[in-house]
Amino acid sequence: MAKIEKFEDLEIWNKSREICFDIEVLFETTNLGKRYSLKDQMDRSSGSIMDNIAEGFERGGNREFINFLSYSKGSSGELKSQLYRALDKKLISQTEFDTIAPKIELVKNKIGAFMKYLNTTDIKGIKFNNKP
Repeated sequence: MAKIEKFEDLEIWNKSREICFDIEVLFETTNLGKRYSLKDQMDRSSGSIMDNIAEGFERGGNREFINFLSYSKGSSGELKSQLYRALDKKLISQTEFDTIAPKIELVKNKIGAFMKYLNTTDIKGIKFNNKP
């Protein structure tokens, strides 16, 4: 496994960034961009996924990191629900939904798996000098 030195090295952060970009494309190419409140909610929840991963990583300890990963996982569920709302309001197509929803589900599952790993490892984080 490659050494993780910064949050940009994390696959879950990079995949979250891609989702954020995909959501922005929806704003620019669909009627979703004209629905300010839903657009704003989706912008905030998609950004929250990647931002909480970054913030948790920078805290330097696994307990805090797991806490922030939990927020990211929750924001993933929130975004997927908002995507359903956009579909139900016919602001996006089924194809657009089917392109982004699996990406959200994948990130949510990868975050959960990473949380499980961090809960079982003896490494406690850089601020503890990796002492058990």
